[in-house]
Amino acid sequence: MNLPATALSVRAEPVQQRSAERITSLLDAAAELIDQNGIDGLTTSDVATRSGSSVGVVYRYFPNIQSLLKALAARNLDRFTTRLHELLPASAADALGAMNGVVDAYLELARTEPGFRALRFGDVIDDRFIRENPGATSALSKLFTDLLVTRYELSPSDELAFDIEVLVEIGDALLHRAFRYDAAGDERYIARLREIVADFLSQHSAS
Repeated sequence: MNLPATALSVRAEPVQQRSAERITSLLDAAAELIDQNGIDGLTTSDVATRSGSSVGVVYRYFPNIQSLLKALAARNLDRFTTRLHELLPASAADALGAMNGVVDAYLELARTEPGFRALRFGDVIDDRFIRENPGATSALSKLFTDLLVTRYELSPSDELAFDIEVLVEIGDALLHRAFRYDAAGDERYIARLREIVADFLSQHSAS
């Protein structure tokens, strides 16, 4: 018996690729549901229904909702850093331009990426559970510190690293507030963050 071409294609497709596509489908479904119902309203059965899968398939890749949310948060972080690397070489001539590029990359995701406004990089999940490792804000703080030191020649110091971590925490809070009630982002909070960033850089550039 001759199999249809579509069946042959499916059989020939690498298992790893099919798994990656299934995971993408599950994460896309979860992100859409978070926009619709919030993080607390997310269930495995809803993710299965939205993605056209079974609950068993969801559990095959994600043993619980926490693991699914962490995977989605990791994808958010990856897309953010990818967009950041795309923006900075072309647009940032100085440290202030670079940090404004960071804000712009965040704004783009918050306005276009399903589920991002509620989940962000996952610290909102970590706050609900005991965590053994530093959260995403610590990873981002190190990324920004390395960027400012290596590319824009700010003097490396423990004080600089700590101040950048404080700045990231402030920025996360202000941007979260900017998008809490406004899908486009309340420009008052965004503008104030840019002022804080400029003030921070002026202090460290002068030191």
